[in-house]
Amino acid sequence: MVLTPAPLLETATALRSGELDLHTYLDTLCDHIEAVDAQVQAFLPEANRRDRLHVVADELLAAFPVPAERPALFGIAAGVKDIFHVQGFPTQAGAAVPAARLAGEEAISVQRLRTAGGLVAGKTVTTEFAYFEPGPTRNPHNLAHTPGGSSSGSAAAVAAGLCPLAFGTQTIGSVIRPAAFCGVAGFKPTRHRIPSPGLVYFSRTVDQVGLFTQDVAGMALAASALCDDWEEVTLSEDDIPVIGVPAGPYLQQASPEALAAFRRQLQRLEAEGYTIWHTPTLLDIEAINQWHRRLVFAEFAREHATLYAEFAPLYRPRTAAIIEQGKQVSDAELGDLRGACVLLRDQLEKQMQQAGIDLWVAPAAPGPAPAGLHSTGDPAMNLPWTTVGFPALTVPAGAVHGLPLGLQIVARYSDDELLLAWAADIETVLREEEE
Repeated sequence: MVLTPAPLLETATALRSGELDLHTYLDTLCDHIEAVDAQVQAFLPEANRRDRLHVVADELLAAFPVPAERPALFGIAAGVKDIFHVQGFPTQAGAAVPAARLAGEEAISVQRLRTAGGLVAGKTVTTEFAYFEPGPTRNPHNLAHTPGGSSSGSAAAVAAGLCPLAFGTQTIGSVIRPAAFCGVAGFKPTRHRIPSPGLVYFSRTVDQVGLFTQDVAGMALAASALCDDWEEVTLSEDDIPVIGVPAGPYLQQASPEALAAFRRQLQRLEAEGYTIWHTPTLLDIEAINQWHRRLVFAEFAREHATLYAEFAPLYRPRTAAIIEQGKQVSDAELGDLRGACVLLRDQLEKQMQQAGIDLWVAPAAPGPAPAGLHSTGDPAMNLPWTTVGFPALTVPAGAVHGLPLGLQIVARYSDDELLLAWAADIETVLREEEE
């Protein structure tokens, strides 16, 4: 295992106050990256990382000499998935296509990081164009296993303590799944709550910017600085959410060992006073899975129409295959598929209202991280929640064979603040169960 604590909240608090010297922090971080990342391979190589970070640190200290005036993420070094455009870095998107053809203006989310006082620790490895063709990143819990994808490097970097915060994206399950596989917190806000412009898009309808931290407290800090119009919520002692379990074929996509662990998690929550309703939903999950993929493949094919026509031999087989599939979707059908996302969201919200459900919970992945690096695992447990744009969070929830499992927690559209507030207690309950 290659694991080191890197709590975002505590680190940010110490940097803002001056208790932790910024240059000392960056040297420690760079030392750790140099010592560990040759094994994990979460970051793309950068020859002058340390010097670059110290230059930016000097600028940051000059801009905010008074600790009380420092912004929320002052000095925090964040990993950024290599489909985000970042000033001063090429964007390769895990692909062999010339980087110059993928260039663009810096992502709004990265600009927000800088405004909040954060630094870019470096670009993190992504699968090719954020699909299934993997990069070299390994799971810090067991280097013989995948970290998940497509935000492979971001999840692994946070798990290994190479940075306390990292950016990813999710089109099907590319934040929630790797977070679960790597034993960290992964948050996919409500669609567009963190603006997406500045990405190499997979699907403009579905792509959502997400975040990785080691715990929910750190995630709450990051979300408050990076999400649109964040409003803190204060919960009373008796403000306990009603939890819905989506009974039926959706849940049966998980493996027997994941479902057994999930039942234990539910028992623990019930013992702590949570009300849990087993509610049949997503009964047509096979159809949802099919049309979601048809939607995103069609949009991917359109995004890459010009590049693929010129550089098709440089695309890896699975990526090329979905472009060919996406070409078969007509514009009329694509319009219908986009409308289906909204219809499914309305159905789920209506069901939550009628049943009095505040949160859905489910396994964050069908099981623990698979062995080998040829596959990043199955995103089936995340797909419907991404389709409808609901905010979703995974928290570490035990392990199987020494590999982490995650509990996926999903709230209504725009209830991001409540999701993170409620998840703090759920995280505590599950951590106590592990101990």
